[in-house]
Amino acid sequence: MSENKTYELFINGEWVKASSGETGEILSPSTGEAIGSVQMGLESDAKRALKAADTAFQDWKKWPPRKRAELMRAFASEIRNNKRRLAELLVREQGKIISLAEIEVEVTATFIEYACDWARQIEGDIVPSDNPSEHIWIHKIPRGVVVAITAWNFPLALAGRKIGPALVAGNTIVVKPTQETPLATLELGDIANKVGIPKGVLNIVTGAGRVLGNALVENEITKMVTMTGSTPAGQQIFRTAANHLTHVQLELGGKAPCIVFADADLDQAVEGAFHSRFDNCGQVCTCNERLYLHEDIYDSFMERFLAKTKDFKVGDPMDPTSDMGPKVNQSELNNMEKLVAKSVEEGATVAFGGKRPEGAQFEKGYWFEPTVLTDVTQDMTIVHEESFGPILPVIKFKDFDEVIGYANDCEYGLAAMVFTNDMRTILRCNDELEFGEIYVNRGHGEQHQGFHNGYKSSGSGGEDGKYGFEQYLEKKTFYVNYNK
Repeated sequence: MSENKTYELFINGEWVKASSGETGEILSPSTGEAIGSVQMGLESDAKRALKAADTAFQDWKKWPPRKRAELMRAFASEIRNNKRRLAELLVREQGKIISLAEIEVEVTATFIEYACDWARQIEGDIVPSDNPSEHIWIHKIPRGVVVAITAWNFPLALAGRKIGPALVAGNTIVVKPTQETPLATLELGDIANKVGIPKGVLNIVTGAGRVLGNALVENEITKMVTMTGSTPAGQQIFRTAANHLTHVQLELGGKAPCIVFADADLDQAVEGAFHSRFDNCGQVCTCNERLYLHEDIYDSFMERFLAKTKDFKVGDPMDPTSDMGPKVNQSELNNMEKLVAKSVEEGATVAFGGKRPEGAQFEKGYWFEPTVLTDVTQDMTIVHEESFGPILPVIKFKDFDEVIGYANDCEYGLAAMVFTNDMRTILRCNDELEFGEIYVNRGHGEQHQGFHNGYKSSGSGGEDGKYGFEQYLEKKTFYVNYNK
């Protein structure tokens, strides 16, 4: 896949040009060169997409949930049939290694298939009334038109995570992929048409967030906004959605602590902490962003961890021997360099990495070495500011109370990792860690049947599992009096 394709907007089952007549280039993180372009949609394009979705909703909501699920299973199956093509496109636009890109395509399909499992479980309630000869019926119904705004780190999987439950629940959707990595998501338009998803049920539009994204969020047709991205962007969406009291679901930033207690299995902890920092070039919201090691195991742990870091291969993401590809863009690369420089200025030591790799293949693109910082203290910038990249600050701790204080000293509350074989410690962590998702004796990586939920500045609403599916449903209550 080497052609530089110009993508249009997918509205009402058709490919159409943006009213602006303008396009924006998509750059390869590996080379910095253009690999394609997309339309730059405006407010008028947002209105077109929303009106198409609203029209389609009037019929789609009447489909039996099982029938909707059957069509969405076909959609997931066709995504899987295009795995290699979509994975290669993800590599070109996002920079992740090919093996991870193939996993992302598979996860996109399984997100949708998991949502299909809920088609026969959209259940309401019948509750007793205080009045004689009366029933109270509580129905769960689709909200209407959903706007889904996705992030650049796992663009296709995040789209599937939102499209699946939204459509199975009976809503229609307008997806706005991030401007950095929209190409694989746009390919879903042709796949939707191939399997027969009705026109207007799934729409995909591209453009600047401050223009197109804002227009989608503030429109009164929009009944729900589900967004994955940065905390500042989420806060702006929340403010804009308040104009119509639109339901908002946000999955935002993170600064996950990884705590290794003295009794932990060190091999297990090193493996979990390592991949939870450097997977996808550290561009995962639940990544290990700060590592806390008990002083008794610090030296032994670091010896093993640094040995793995030195063997970690940064290289061409299409090369199956590469372990890590580039950062997604120049701005992200600049931020890595600034964070390392700031850390050194504040007293940290670069134990490994800290710069662009050497070699001709790294002269273009946005490459950065896996980086480990030692002599870090809790008050340093790197401990509090989300890096979202392959930089790991390491801090010693003495006891439970100290490290829990360090871990909770954070504006974010998405994920945390704990390595210990003491059940009392695990239960205390459960009670005292202020994070919505805690991994015990393993690295990060949520499952579809769980609940991906952030505290504090990490978001609201949550995704996945039954609690995530219910976000896409509204409740309607009937007071039915049958007294003559």
